[in-house]
Amino acid sequence: MNLTDQRGRRGSHRARRLPLQRLLYPFQQFLQIEASSGIVLLVCTAIALIWANSGFGDVYRRILDTRLTFGLDDHVIGGSLLFWVNDGLMAVFFFVVGLEIKRELIAGELADRRKAALPVVAALGGMAVPALTYVSLNLGTREARGWGVPMATDIAFAVGVLALLGSRVPASLKVFLTALAIVDDIGAVAVIALFYGHSIVLPALAVGIAVLAISFVAGRGGVRSPVVYGLLGIAAWAAFLRSGVHATIAGVLLAMTIPATTKLDAAGFRTRLQKALADLGKLTNGTVPTLAAEQQASIAALENACEQAQTPLQRLERMLHPWVSYGIMPVFAIANAGVEVSDIGHMERLQVPLGILLGLVIGKPVGIAVFSWAAVHLKLAERPSDVSWAQILGAGMLGGIGFTMALFIASLAFSNPTTLAAAKGAILGASLVSGVLGYAFLRRVSAIETPDAESTG
Repeated sequence: MNLTDQRGRRGSHRARRLPLQRLLYPFQQFLQIEASSGIVLLVCTAIALIWANSGFGDVYRRILDTRLTFGLDDHVIGGSLLFWVNDGLMAVFFFVVGLEIKRELIAGELADRRKAALPVVAALGGMAVPALTYVSLNLGTREARGWGVPMATDIAFAVGVLALLGSRVPASLKVFLTALAIVDDIGAVAVIALFYGHSIVLPALAVGIAVLAISFVAGRGGVRSPVVYGLLGIAAWAAFLRSGVHATIAGVLLAMTIPATTKLDAAGFRTRLQKALADLGKLTNGTVPTLAAEQQASIAALENACEQAQTPLQRLERMLHPWVSYGIMPVFAIANAGVEVSDIGHMERLQVPLGILLGLVIGKPVGIAVFSWAAVHLKLAERPSDVSWAQILGAGMLGGIGFTMALFIASLAFSNPTTLAAAKGAILGASLVSGVLGYAFLRRVSAIETPDAESTG
């Protein structure tokens, strides 16, 4: 097809779009950009910071303190709006994180031991060195409890910044950073479950585990309805909330019970698809705008075949991911990133923000690069042939973007408002510095190693 034909087709497609479609098209294109969720988070963070430090800061705080209660009779759960965001909505976020982890372990980069070795070891270094950096500055104090804060990497921001570099960086570096961030999420979930819970209430924990067992049995029994898993998820969340184990962990554990198998294999799907299309092709409704009963039955058969050819895990991940990326995470950012500058000024000990800053900005890239180098030289892992050590260091810099997970762990680690404000300020500052440094470093390194990248990328 020549260029004129291509332009003609594009023009005809534009002409056929309805007015509303033309209005929504740029927004739809924006949502398809990998970095767009990071941009949305950045905007929401700016809104929260400006709002909290403006003349309407008291309104911001009153809204977050608004109490909401749900339930019947004596069985009620109540808390502030901030509680429902951090313990309620974030359970859905952690559920999607769990789905991503399970998918990677079954069929992604973490399924192959040889491929998984490098990002796994790199992630361990990227968690250990920042934690040790923080502890070295806060050892023997109550604030030492915050050692888990600089361990976390925000996958949306880190991969989003890397996506901005486009073809300047090899695809294998993007795969490395994504796998590393997934392993980092596993570490963060484990840290939250083991170190940031409360005293355990065994009866409630037993109920939560029983609900998860029911979900597992339902999956093995062929149940594929999202509604069933949604109801079981709410029950598990409520039980974990009472148990002392952080309620968001229920989301990750529930994800592990979601079936990752199809009900219809490729050959069966092809057969069902061909039959439904053949039946549909035999029918016509002329100029009537509605479908005949036979046509509706054929389309329903197509929909059913498509549903059975997908795993419930992938269907749920695909269905929830946009809501988490463009709904839950922005709301979390607005609720948690509103740091009051005046609170930070009252901080007496600077070791907390300094430990977080050094842990994320320096500890992350050092830990990732050094552990990666050691793993390769000890022949525990292989470095992709098209990825240089400098690019791995650059990816480590992007690993210092803590944001969502770091803010979440900080809210669990610090009860003192002044300490929490200082920790949040350090997370935001370190994430900004890490993102800018990582982007600039990788852009420069890629330009040197592949001189034509600037002209083609």
